[in-house]
Amino acid sequence: MTHADSPSLDVQESVSFNQQHDATVRAEIEAFRAKADDFLAGRITDDDFRPYRLRFGCYGQRQPGVQMMRTKIPGGMMSAEQLDKLADVGDFIGSKGHLTTRQNVQFHFVPLAKFADAMHMLHDVGMTSREACYNTVRNVTSCPYSGLTRHEVFDVRPYARRTAFAFLRRSLTDSMPRKFKIAFDGCTNSDCTIAAIHDVGAKAVERDGKRGFRIVVGGGLGPLPVEARLLDEFLPEEHLVNRIEAVLRVFNQYGNRKNRNMARLKFVVRERGFEWLKEQVDKEYADILENGGIPTPTEVPEGFGAYESRPRPLGAGSLLPMVDRAASGNPEFDRWLESNVEEQKQTGYAMVTIRVPNGNLTSEQMRALAKLAREAGDGYLRVTVEQNLVLGFIQLALLPRLHAALKEIDLAGAGAREIQDVVTCPGAYSCNLALTKTMNLGVALHDAVRGYDDPAVRALQINASGCPNSCGQHWTAEIGFYGNARKIEGKEVPYYQMLLGGGYDEQGVMRFGLAVQSMPAKYATVAVQRVIEHYRANRREGETFRAYVLRHKVEFFRKELLADLAKPANLDPDLMKDWGDDESFSLQLGRGECAA
Repeated sequence: MTHADSPSLDVQESVSFNQQHDATVRAEIEAFRAKADDFLAGRITDDDFRPYRLRFGCYGQRQPGVQMMRTKIPGGMMSAEQLDKLADVGDFIGSKGHLTTRQNVQFHFVPLAKFADAMHMLHDVGMTSREACYNTVRNVTSCPYSGLTRHEVFDVRPYARRTAFAFLRRSLTDSMPRKFKIAFDGCTNSDCTIAAIHDVGAKAVERDGKRGFRIVVGGGLGPLPVEARLLDEFLPEEHLVNRIEAVLRVFNQYGNRKNRNMARLKFVVRERGFEWLKEQVDKEYADILENGGIPTPTEVPEGFGAYESRPRPLGAGSLLPMVDRAASGNPEFDRWLESNVEEQKQTGYAMVTIRVPNGNLTSEQMRALAKLAREAGDGYLRVTVEQNLVLGFIQLALLPRLHAALKEIDLAGAGAREIQDVVTCPGAYSCNLALTKTMNLGVALHDAVRGYDDPAVRALQINASGCPNSCGQHWTAEIGFYGNARKIEGKEVPYYQMLLGGGYDEQGVMRFGLAVQSMPAKYATVAVQRVIEHYRANRREGETFRAYVLRHKVEFFRKELLADLAKPANLDPDLMKDWGDDESFSLQLGRGECAA
C-alpha cells in the first residue's frame, strides 16, 4: 500500500514536528480546562465563555448543563485506533457517536467538567475538536471513495489533509465573519461531497499530465441556498493553499460582521457581484505569490485525517471476481452485495458502505467496526456525507463473513445511498434551533419506503432537517423536508416543508429542490408515498425525477396531489405529537450555535 503524502522531512525533523504539535495542543486543552472551571465557578459569564468554547467544538444544547462535542474527521478519514478511542470517549461521557453530513463525529450530553479530559483522549490519537464550529474553517471534507474507486482522476485525500492543517490555529481563520466550508472531490462520475454547496469546492483535474483542481466558490445552503460559481478552470496543485487563502482574505475583510444571517461568502457575492469577488481574490493571490502567505504544509501530525507515516502493508486481494458470488443463495446477502459493495480499482478488493441508521453508533458498534477494519480491511474507516461508513480493501472472499459480522452488530442493512438510506440532522433531540425531531422522522420514512424494488425509486435520496438551516442538506435531495411549526385551533402542531426535485441535473449541475407543500409532521410519510406512486405511474421513459417534477410543476403537487395534507379538517390528537413523542408538541427554541 502506498501513501500519497509521505513526509518529506527526515525522521529527526518529523519527531520534533510532532513533539512541538503535541505540546501546543496539550497546553491549549489545559487553557480550556481553566476557562471552563472559571465559568463553572461563576467567575466569567456565558457571553465571555461562549466564543472561546465554540472554537474548541464545544456547543450548547437545548438541554441545560450539558454540551455537544464535535470531533473533526479531516477528509472523512479515521483509523481503527481512532474509532476505538471515539468509543472510549463515548463510554467516558455516556453518549453515542453521531456521524454528520460534514464527516464529523459528534457526542451529545457532555458535562462541561469532562470536556477537557475528552479532548486529551482525542489528541492521544491525533484527533481534535478545535475549530469544528464557530466562525472558522470547518472540517474539510473529501470523497470517501478516494484512493479506492476506479472513477477518480487522482486521490484527493492528501490535499484535503494538508489544506485542513494549513488553516488550523491561524489568526486569519480564528474569527471570521462566519463559518467557511471546503470540500474536495476526485471522482469523474459523481460529486461525493457536493462541492457546489461550499464556500470553496475543489474538483480534481489533470491537464497535460499535470495535477490541478477546478475551483468553485460562494456556495452555501441555509434558508437561502446558492450554488457555487466557477473561479478557476484549472489551478495547479502547488498553489491550492495560496488560492484558498486569497478567498479567505477577501471573505475576512468584506464578510458582514454586523448581521450573522447575512455573513456567509455567498452574500458577499450577492451584494458585490462575482466579477468583483474574482478581482479581489486575484489581487490577494498575487500578493501571496509575491510576498508569501500561509505555507503549504510539508507534513501533517500523526493521526491527523488518519495520516500515518508508516502505514501497514496489505496482503494480496482475492483472485476471484466478485460477480462469481452475485448469487449466493442468501437473498439478504445478495441484496447487500448489490447495494453496499463495489469492486475497487485495486484487483481483488471491494469497498463496502455500511449503512448507519441516523448516523448513530454505540461504543460497542464502534469497537466492532474498528476490529473489522483492522482484520478484514486496510485499518481505516471513511465517513460519508450520507452519515455512513466505508471500509476499504476488503478481500472479495471475505465479503460473506464481513456481512455476517455486521449483522451481529445490527449494521448489515442493505440500501446504502438509496431511498431508504434517509439523511437527517439530530434536530430537536439536542439542537437549540431545531423545531422538530428529525431523526425520528428518518426512522418513519425509512419504514415507509424500504419496500420499493423499482430501481428508479430506489435511486432517489431523502434528506431532512429539523429547521430551515439545512444541517440535513434537504435542498440537495430528490425529496427533502425541513421542520417548522403552525398553530391550528390555537394549538401548536409540528410541520414539515416538503421539497422535490433536488440533486444533479443531466449536465451534472447541482439543482436545489422546489418547495411544494407544508404539512403536519405525521403526514410526511403519506406525502412521500403519494409522490412515489404518482412518479411510478406517470414518469416517461428515461425521465429523471427532477424532470418529472418540473413537467408537473409545483402547482400540481401543492394544489392537487398534496393539497388535503396541508391543513387537516379535524385536528387529530396524534397530529399534535412529533414523531416518537408521547406528549403534545411544544415549540422550544434557544440560542442557536450549531447551524450548518
